[in-house]
Amino acid sequence: MAKLYFRYGAMGSSKTANAIMVQYNYMERGQKALMLKPCLDTRDGERIVGSRSGLKADCNFVEELDEISVQDYDCIIVDEAQFLTKEQVEKLVYIVDEMNVPVICYGLRADFQGNLFEGSKWLMAWADTIEEIKTVCWCGRKATCNARISNGRVVKMGEQIMLGGNESYVALCRRHWANGKLN
Repeated sequence: MAKLYFRYGAMGSSKTANAIMVQYNYMERGQKALMLKPCLDTRDGERIVGSRSGLKADCNFVEELDEISVQDYDCIIVDEAQFLTKEQVEKLVYIVDEMNVPVICYGLRADFQGNLFEGSKWLMAWADTIEEIKTVCWCGRKATCNARISNGRVVKMGEQIMLGGNESYVALCRRHWANGKLN
């Protein structure tokens, strides 16, 4: 029986690298895994997912799911799942429950203000398995918060979605996120 997985972690926890490795493991066993991401994520290229470690993989867009024969795949992997809509998560639930294709989603749980993203909210509600991918704060504690940074300072105001990498975000423990303390 297929399951819907949500694997979340703070910025820099190797979510994308894990997604690419899972796709490779399927391929190595002669199986097909479909890599997807939301179309608003163009940081690594239009149809590419890329990790900070340098791993890259071709992908399709979640918005194209209705045009893809998902039953031809042994697994569906979704990167940047925090950007999904409720309707897109419902589609993934349908694929798992009615088509018996496992779906593994990777993404952030919360934004730079500590609020859930829409996709993360519904994945937390409906996923069969929820797993945390851990990383650490500069102090050595577990990092659970995504701090947006600008001019060397933690920023707590602004639009929820602002694409960026190491230049714009850093993972912090809750204490250092709350007081805005960077190393």
